[in-house]
Amino acid sequence: MIGFALKRILTAIPTILLVSIAVFLLIRSIPGDPAEIMLGEGANPEALATFRAELGLDRPLPVQFVIWAGHVLHGDLGRSIFLNQPVVTLVWDRLLLSASIILIAVCIATVIAVCAGLYAAWRQDKAGDVTVVALATLGLSLPSFWIGLLLLLVFGIKLGWLPVVGYVSFSDDPSRAWQYLVLPVVTLVIVEVGVLTRMARSSAVEVLRLEYITHARAKGLSERTVLFRHALPNAFAPTLTLIGIVVGTLLGGIAVVETVFTLPGLGRLIIEAIYARDYPVIQGCLLVIAIAYVLVNLVVDLLYPIFDPRIVLE
Repeated sequence: MIGFALKRILTAIPTILLVSIAVFLLIRSIPGDPAEIMLGEGANPEALATFRAELGLDRPLPVQFVIWAGHVLHGDLGRSIFLNQPVVTLVWDRLLLSASIILIAVCIATVIAVCAGLYAAWRQDKAGDVTVVALATLGLSLPSFWIGLLLLLVFGIKLGWLPVVGYVSFSDDPSRAWQYLVLPVVTLVIVEVGVLTRMARSSAVEVLRLEYITHARAKGLSERTVLFRHALPNAFAPTLTLIGIVVGTLLGGIAVVETVFTLPGLGRLIIEAIYARDYPVIQGCLLVIAIAYVLVNLVVDLLYPIFDPRIVLE
């Protein structure tokens, strides 16, 4: 197991390096002069040249990357141009909120999807299967912003059960903070449960056709035992892979949901930084999201042998 984990970790290192290079070059390809943006359009050429030298922008790109990568390795992602705060602090504060929403939503969606997928596979081609597949397809077809607005209209404005705008952190008021997360979490659950359900159903259908399932039924085991003890472990492995993809995708695309519910998460920070052309913040956010995506998939790779015995640990 240790050797398998080390191989996966060593494989992730070049990926993170390539991602870092891609993020660095992407930001450098954006039109505009960062020094001019920081000092303003009225800055004189001498001040601009001096400031570019201080930032290292007058050096070749490979040298700039080495310097930037060295700062990143020491936990320094630069300083925000407009907020005048360390990018690490900004990203960390926003990341905690976004990660909390995503992880809660994915966990809930996974439980619902696995149960629904197993039931649909057990009732294949019957009314229950058709109903589950239809609901999953409907969830896939609805855009997240439309679901969020609909939930706000019903539960926030019409019924008044939950707050419509704003956010209260758990450190300020734990008893009220969860109320601001209910609707965003429900929105993501509705969006992602469809794709997870379809994957869980497809995997379960294949597993239920195997001989060992027939043997388990021949021994007189109940259908619940057959489904959850024998079919679920093997059927869950492909769904686990998809869960890793979903988590990484949501981390990069949660800006829509955070904008709808006015949540100060990582997605909104990226949007605000893009509008303000705050290059250090954009670069820091993209790097953190990319590394998080790689790490999530690394964790999935390490968990995969637990559910799929065909994976040989070497």
